[in-house]
Amino acid sequence: MNMEMVKTLIIIIMSSVLVDNYVLSRFLGICPFLGVSKKVNQSVGMGVSVIFVMLVATAVTWPIQAYILNPLKMGYMQTIVFILVIAALVQFIEIFLKKFIPALHKSLGVYLPLITTNCAVLGVTINNITDYGVEDSNAFLFSMVSSLGCGLGFLFAMVLFSGMRSRIEESDVPESFKGLPVTLVAASFISMAFFGFAGIVENLLA
Repeated sequence: MNMEMVKTLIIIIMSSVLVDNYVLSRFLGICPFLGVSKKVNQSVGMGVSVIFVMLVATAVTWPIQAYILNPLKMGYMQTIVFILVIAALVQFIEIFLKKFIPALHKSLGVYLPLITTNCAVLGVTINNITDYGVEDSNAFLFSMVSSLGCGLGFLFAMVLFSGMRSRIEESDVPESFKGLPVTLVAASFISMAFFGFAGIVENLLA
């Protein structure tokens, strides 16, 4: 692997985690971001689960697109097929863990089933096809690295936001802002803060 390839992979990771963060920039995966970020341990559990499922989903959906949908000219079925594949994968993973690795299954708890409805996973699989295609020899590698970066970005956003929410709960918030309103305001502040990373990728490309 040459230096140019390494640089490209680093750029993909940095972009996925900081610049094009799926939660804070593309607003995908908002439901678990708001619903499972009250405690740090819950955020970490959800984030790690999402990373794993994103990687597995990409590893399965990319070949389906490249070797089944495209040759049969059935690209219009992409969204439906990917939804079914992701839902089935999550169920298979849950069954496998429950049978062979019960300790891990117990630690993940409700997070695995929740991932089925996480639109960030579907967004990653579709955007990887859109961004990197299936014809290039390195497209699969780029897609996998992008999925890893997006998962890490999701985990980073979850942990960061859970820390902010714990501080909010200890603060004296006006009555009209308590609950969801102040949570959304806090999320918007984090999202705006991440715009400060916008120039990182451009500097790496320079």
